[in-house]
Amino acid sequence: MQEADPISSEWLQRVRAHDEAASRALVERLFPLVQKIVRAHRPQRMAEEDLCQEVFMSLFASLEQYRGAVPFEHWVSRVAVNTCIDHLRRHRSRPELRWADLTAPEAGALEALLAREPAPSPGQALAVTDLVGRLLETLAPEDRLVVQLLELEARSVKEVRALTGWSTPLVKVRAFRARHKLRRALARLLAQEKS
Repeated sequence: MQEADPISSEWLQRVRAHDEAASRALVERLFPLVQKIVRAHRPQRMAEEDLCQEVFMSLFASLEQYRGAVPFEHWVSRVAVNTCIDHLRRHRSRPELRWADLTAPEAGALEALLAREPAPSPGQALAVTDLVGRLLETLAPEDRLVVQLLELEARSVKEVRALTGWSTPLVKVRAFRARHKLRRALARLLAQEKS
């Protein structure tokens, strides 16, 4: 698959000059990138389209801040990730996950994992994915982001650092603490099941 040509400074100048056609073309070009980031970092109860729209509003509002030091797509990725984090902060509610909150498939999948069954069925795999999402929602936005990027998307610390602007030690420490919080949330959930 061939990568698209970089976005030119002339194109950005047209967008900054409020050229509607150039702006529309820019949104069409960047939408797959923004959508991928939003899908990975949005709260489950929020519509993907709404958050994509917020990212593009932030992008156009801060377009004058882009200086060309990094490729435009990298800058857009930073704006998208930061918009998602800001949104998660505004809607911060990290409820404790309880066994009673689990759906029957999620509870069954968790029991199968605890019994160390060899391979989950397709239905259980979907339930495990939902359960992981619910456990991630118990984390602070920054913790959720670092776990999502490192563990679920298998990105390197260097890539996470580039996307978030955090230092390498901060990425590592935040990941360590986030994993610990996830283990505690799972332990609390399992303790409720046993009682």
